[in-house]
Amino acid sequence: MINRKLLLTLLLAVTFGLFSCTPEHSKIIVAEYDDAEITMGDFENAYVKNVGSIEKARKDSLEDYKNFLDLLVNYKMKLKDAYVRGLDKDPDLNNEMEQYRKNIAVTWFLDKNLVEKGIKDLYEKRKNELRVSHIMIKTDTLSDEEAKRRAEEVIARIKKGEKFEDLVKEYSDDKYSVNQGGDVYYFVAGEILADFEDAAYATPVDSIYPEPVKTRFGYHIIKVTDRKPYRPQIRAKHILLAFKDKNGKMRNKDSLLTLIEDIRKRIANGEKFADLAKKYSDDTMSKSLGGDLGYFERRKFVKPFDEAAFNLKKGEVSGVVKTRYGYHLIKLVDEVPYPQFFRVKSSLKNIYKRTRYKRDLDKLVNKLAKQYNLQTVESTVNYILSMADTLKFPEYFDSQLREKVKDKVLFTFAGNKVICDTVFNRLKEDKSYNNWKINKRFLDAAIKKVSKDLMLEERVKNLENEDPEFAKLMDDYREGLYIFELQKKEVWDKLKIDSTDIYNYYQNHKDKYFTTEKVDFSEIFSRNDSLINLYYDKLKSGADFDSLAEKVTERVGYKRKKGHFGEMEIMKNELAMKAASLEKPGEFTRPFKYGNGWSIVKLNKHEKPRQKTFEEAKAEAASDFQDMESKRLENEYIEKLKAIYHPVYYYDRLKDAFKSQTK
Repeated sequence: MINRKLLLTLLLAVTFGLFSCTPEHSKIIVAEYDDAEITMGDFENAYVKNVGSIEKARKDSLEDYKNFLDLLVNYKMKLKDAYVRGLDKDPDLNNEMEQYRKNIAVTWFLDKNLVEKGIKDLYEKRKNELRVSHIMIKTDTLSDEEAKRRAEEVIARIKKGEKFEDLVKEYSDDKYSVNQGGDVYYFVAGEILADFEDAAYATPVDSIYPEPVKTRFGYHIIKVTDRKPYRPQIRAKHILLAFKDKNGKMRNKDSLLTLIEDIRKRIANGEKFADLAKKYSDDTMSKSLGGDLGYFERRKFVKPFDEAAFNLKKGEVSGVVKTRYGYHLIKLVDEVPYPQFFRVKSSLKNIYKRTRYKRDLDKLVNKLAKQYNLQTVESTVNYILSMADTLKFPEYFDSQLREKVKDKVLFTFAGNKVICDTVFNRLKEDKSYNNWKINKRFLDAAIKKVSKDLMLEERVKNLENEDPEFAKLMDDYREGLYIFELQKKEVWDKLKIDSTDIYNYYQNHKDKYFTTEKVDFSEIFSRNDSLINLYYDKLKSGADFDSLAEKVTERVGYKRKKGHFGEMEIMKNELAMKAASLEKPGEFTRPFKYGNGWSIVKLNKHEKPRQKTFEEAKAEAASDFQDMESKRLENEYIEKLKAIYHPVYYYDRLKDAFKSQTK
C-alpha cells in the first residue's frame, strides 16, 4: 500500500519554500509535463523540505537529485490528473475538507495570535527579573468599588510625596510583605499573576504603576524597586559557621564573627575557598565537597543568602552574610546564561498555557463580543426558566420544554440568530454539563461557552485571506486529499489478493522466510568472582545446575525460576550468544564477566534457523505480495500519466542545484 506519510512529506515539500535563490537561477527549467514546468526554485524548495536542511541538500549526490525529480514530476502529474477528473468538485472530498478546516482554523488562529505572541512576550520579559513591592487592598470585606477607590486614594497620596513604605503599614492587607515594606522580592514573568507581572514590567525602577491593578486577591499598588538581567541558575560554594552546635546549644556569635572574618581574609590572601570550607564549614551536606551547593535558582535559600549570592560576579567572594542559621561566606563559581529561544520554547508554552492563556482568551472573546454585538434574548431565558422546573441537562432533549423552545432565539451576534437547539446540541459534546439543573447559572454558562465558540468560528471565516500560511496549509491538505483519492482508485481499490496468490508468492520466494536462531538457557549469577568459581567447581563435580541456581543465583527474580531465562534470539544479549556457543544441551560455560558480576550459562535447547512453513510465513508473505502488487499498480498508473502528459526531464541541469542560494 502507498505510504501516506511519504506522500504527505512530498506534498509539504512541494508547497513550502525554505529559502530564496537568485531570480535567474530559480527560473531554470528542470522538467516539463503537458503545458506545465518545474523550475529550479520549485525543485530546490521541495528537496530541502524533504531532507530537512539546505546543508544536507548540498551534500547529496546528483543521483539523489534525479530520483527526487522523478518523484516530484510524478506528484505533479497526479495532481493534474486529479483536477482533470474533477476531484476538486467531489462533494465528499469537499465536505471532508470543510470539516478539516473547521477543526483546525480556530486552533491555528489562537496558536498564532495568542500562544506564539504570548511565549515571545514571555521570553522577552524574562530577560530581566524585577524586584517589586506592593500594597494590597482586599475585596473580601470591601466591595469592588470601595477597594478600587481606596487604592486610587493611596496612589494619589504617593504622587503627592508620601512614602510608599508608610502607606504599606497603613493599608496593605498582605500579611506576608507588610513588615518588609511590601517587598515581594524578585520574580520573572510567568511566576506569579499575569496582570500583576504585566503592570510591573511596564513600570520603571523606583516608580509606581499609575493605576490600581486588579487580581483575584484584590487591588494592588505596585512599585518596582529593581530590574536586572535574569540569571536562570547560579552555582556557588559557601562556608557556614552555625549559631548552634550539633547538640542545639547556642555558640558565641562574636567569636564566630571574628573567625569568619579571619577566614575571609585568608581567602583574600590566596588560600583556597574549598580547602577552608572542608576545614571550617558546619554545613555537613556541602563540607566534604568544598562547600559546593551545585546549581540553584532564586528562592532556593533564605532571602539574605539568596540576595548576596545573586549579587556576586563569577569568581567573586561575598562579605560576611548573616542568616538565621549562622554566618556565611559565599563564592560564585558559575552561572547558566539566559537560553536561546528555541531551547525554551516548549517550556515557555507550558508556562503561558498555565498562567496567561485563559486570561488572554477571555480578553479576545470579550473584544469579539463587543465587535459582534453579542446580545442575549432575555425573553427566551425567562421563558425557559419558567418552564424548566427541576429539569436537568441533557433531559432537555426528551422533554416538552424542547418542543416549545427549540426554535426560539437564545442569543444573537454579528447578524446571526442562535436558537436553543443549537446551543443545547453543542453542549452535548461536553460531558461536564451533564446533570446540571437547567437554571439561570446553567443558561449563563451555556451562552458563554457556545457564544465563545461561535464567535471564534466567525472570526476565522476569512482566515485564508488574512494569513497566507493558513491558506497554504489549506491548499496542501486539499491537494493531499486529491492525491490520496487517486491512490485509492488506481492502487488500493484494484488490489485483489486471495490465499492462492499468497501461497504461490510464498512458493516462489521461500528463501526469504526463515526462523531466527534461538536458544533456551539458564544462568547462575554472582557479584563475587570467588563464589562464581566455587559454583563452577561444584558443577564440574556433578552438582545439578537448576538446583544450584535455585539456591545461589543473585539475579533478582531468578532464584524461583532456577535461573531459567527461557527462549531468546541469540543476538538479544551476551548470555544468549554464550549459550549458542555451546555444542550440546546440558553443557555449561566457564564463568565470564557480565554486567556488574559473573555468570555461568547452561544451554537447554538450541533452535537453528530453518525455512518457515507457509502457515508460519503467511502474514509476511501476504504483506510482501501486497507491496509488490501495489508497486506494480502504481507503476502502471505512472506510465499511463506519462503517456498522457509526456514529461521531459532535464537531469543535466540538476548539477547546478543548490549553488546559488541566498539564505
